[in-house]
Parts: sequence; C-alpha cells; structure tokens
Amino acid sequence: MSDAPLVLSLFPGLGLLDRAFELEGFCVVRGPDVIWGGDVRTFHAPRGAFDGIIGGPPCQQFSALRKMNPHVGRHGDLIPEFERCVGEIGPAWFLMENVRGARLPGVAGYTVAAELLNNRWFGAEQHRIRRFSFGTRDGRSLRPFIQAAPLMAATFEYAVLSGHGGPVGRVQRRMLSRTPEEMARLQGLPLEMVKALPFTTRAKREAIGNGVPLPMGRAVARAVRLALERQARAS
Repeated sequence: MSDAPLVLSLFPGLGLLDRAFELEGFCVVRGPDVIWGGDVRTFHAPRGAFDGIIGGPPCQQFSALRKMNPHVGRHGDLIPEFERCVGEIGPAWFLMENVRGARLPGVAGYTVAAELLNNRWFGAEQHRIRRFSFGTRDGRSLRPFIQAAPLMAATFEYAVLSGHGGPVGRVQRRMLSRTPEEMARLQGLPLEMVKALPFTTRAKREAIGNGVPLPMGRAVARAVRLALERQARAS
C-alpha cells in the first residue's frame, strides 16, 4: 500500500466523509455532486485510476421519513451509479455509506461485508446509525479494526436531519429546529466551515444533515487503513 492511497469520493456533498479519510492519511479526489452543479450519471474515470472508492448515494429513497412523506427522495435510487463507477474503475476496494434500509451494493468480482454503526460508539453525542458496506476481492471485514469508545455517554442528542416536507411530531420538530451551527457541532464540524458556506440557511441544513458525522467517519476510515495495512504486511 502506498503512503497515501488515492481515493475517489462519489456523492461527496460537503465532503464530510472525505475529510475523515483525509485525516486518516488518504488522498481524496472529489467526484461530481449535484450541490456543485455536477451529475454522477455522466461521470467516467479511467480504469485503475484509484486505489479505492468511497461515497454515500442519496439516502432519502430508503429513509424511514419516506413513510411520512412519499415525495422524500427526489434524486431516486443512485446506488446503481455507485456500482457502475466501481465496475468501470476497478479499485482494490470500495466503501458505501447509507441508511440501514438501503440495499447492499453489488459489483461483479467483489464481496461485500457490511457493518451497522452508531455515531455514539465513538464518543460522540449524536445518536446516528448508518451502514457501511466494504467491498473487496477477498471479502475482508472492517469489524476487527473498528475502534469504539469503551462506554457511550449517558445523555445523547437525536440524529441531525436535513429536513423534509411531511408531518412531524414533537421529536422531529426538535430535530428540525436546530440551527446550522448546532447541526455542525453534532456532526463534529468546525463552525468556521459553516460560516464560510455560500449557501442559504435551508441549503446549509440540507448539506450538513446529509453528511457522515466526523467521529464515525474517522473511525471507519481508520478501520479501512488498518485493514489495508494488515493486507500489505501479509502479501
């Protein structure tokens, strides 16, 4: 493994998962994203150009909120675009993040090992559950390399929401009333980053809420790095 594996990020959004991988020693190239005017459906990269691919296709299509509002998920199911990019580029590994209701990615030649993780397991306050699907040629799992905190905090905050147009209850109203600054704190982001965004308040909320919390992202990126280092030593 090189000192800085080259990774392509699909559906990067604000780059929260990208930041986590960069902090763990990866070199991340961000692919096209709708919030920057890009379209993954027209994106192609040379085969063998990247060591790994990471990304979280839009989750609204599979979210529990869709039961309250059928219009949630305007981007549709873009997991096939993630699979297409992996198949075309042929990296050594890939990592897809999504909600637990999303299907696992399937790409010919890769075996996927999935882990359901909670942001609170890594010493964070926000209760946010996401599934990470790690695809490799030999079916390696990240589980032995995921380093969780010994105890979860007794108090916690509900997950950050990007917002939706359906009916809400007391808990949802509380979650949707947070300011972008409060959301950034729960996602583990510096406030300076939020202030610098050239977005409306609504757009900031959506972009921040769709991201992977930094504590969880770093734990997963670290697990990927350790798994790759183990493989390099064994080869």
